[in-house]
Amino acid sequence: MNVQKKKVVIVGGGITGLSAAFYLQKTAREQDLPIEVVLIEASNRLGGKIQTVRRDGFVIERGPDSFLIRKKSMDTFAKDLGIADELVRNATGQAYILVDDELQPIPGGSIMGIPTEVTPFLKSNLFSLTGKLRAAGDFVLPRSGVEGDQSLGHFFRRRFGAEIVDNLIEPLLSGVYAGDIDQMSLESTYPQFYEVEKKHRSLILGMKKTTPKKVPQKDSHSGSKQGAFHSFRNGLSTIVEAAEEQLEPGTIRKGIRISTIEKRGNQSVLRLNNGETIVADAVIMTTGHMAASQLFEPHGILQGLKEIHTTSVATVALAFPKDAVIQDKEGTGFLVSRSSDYSITACTWVHRKWPTTTPDGKILLRAFVGRIGDEAIVDLPDDEIERIVLEDLGKIITINGKPDFTIVTRYKEDRPQYRVGHRQRVAAAKAELQQAFPMVKLAGASYEGVGLPDCIDQGKAAVEDVLNGLFER
Repeated sequence: MNVQKKKVVIVGGGITGLSAAFYLQKTAREQDLPIEVVLIEASNRLGGKIQTVRRDGFVIERGPDSFLIRKKSMDTFAKDLGIADELVRNATGQAYILVDDELQPIPGGSIMGIPTEVTPFLKSNLFSLTGKLRAAGDFVLPRSGVEGDQSLGHFFRRRFGAEIVDNLIEPLLSGVYAGDIDQMSLESTYPQFYEVEKKHRSLILGMKKTTPKKVPQKDSHSGSKQGAFHSFRNGLSTIVEAAEEQLEPGTIRKGIRISTIEKRGNQSVLRLNNGETIVADAVIMTTGHMAASQLFEPHGILQGLKEIHTTSVATVALAFPKDAVIQDKEGTGFLVSRSSDYSITACTWVHRKWPTTTPDGKILLRAFVGRIGDEAIVDLPDDEIERIVLEDLGKIITINGKPDFTIVTRYKEDRPQYRVGHRQRVAAAKAELQQAFPMVKLAGASYEGVGLPDCIDQGKAAVEDVLNGLFER
């Protein structure tokens, strides 16, 4: 007797959608479940923000360049795809904060901006004596009386004062979100700090007690210290290409959008922009929140997702001959304090941080521009963005001549902002969906974490929800 297969449609071919498709098919094979998976991607390529350019011996990332090793899901995905041997760790080195036209080393012992060693903090030129004394208030201040969510800025300014926040904590914590620390949700971005204060009162003492002592790991060949991040020898697109290759034939549909979604009994009817109709037993939506909101607008649900703001950013990769750039600072890059008069927000010295990306005799820099309140630069022509970036970099390092080539990448209204109340907005949207379309699930960077491992975790969780719903496991 033929068993009717359950059709699961995954909308969006970024890392969330790819991992969901892979693990759904893997589980179906291992448990002999009758499932057909269809992955629909609106563009003509997979990977979402992951996009690697391989040019003239360079490996250049247009989007994310790595992921935290301590978050295991990306490494596990690589292992399950059979490409774990392609993983490489970043080279360690001093990182800096640009303040008042000077690159100041991030003090040793700083854990995400929180000082846990007194001597490096006292010696740092990042802060005035007044700022250091104010930060010491953390030792005596009581716990916060705020109930529920609050902004990162409010939380940290109360404990350390404005100077420590503006010159150290803000550049370190807000960069990944390109956000405003005074609007970012503590609960949805860095809830561990709230828990540390709740348990230990002092963040400095609490972080010192709760952070495991680091045992320096060294490369077995070079003997040098190993970093906390992984990428792939030939770029992050390696994992996208491996996933695409290993998904079952006929799974992927590129260049197609969903026009409408309707409910028919326990199923969803998807009408595509090519005139085709797909009847799905379950749907995993991994697109951005605005696309999800628009799709369900005719049903009057998910409209609260429009309250999730986005911002625009751009990255500028610049390749040079080695002798064209003179750097008198050893290290892997720097972040820019908001108080500094620069258009760039950060710069990675890629040839140092990721040596496998850059041919011998060359230098690769990657600068970032655009954040909340300073997004107009993203709309400028490529050559104008390049000029501004080179002008900013020229104030910090010596650059002789023009780059061999430049690659500008824009992400327009693309970076979700986890503002205060974010968790409640996402929970409300999922509750609406559960009521109206119980077999449609939301996952991806707009909801419960923007990092690559976070997105994979969400994809796998959505797969579990779908399987439990379809087979009452």
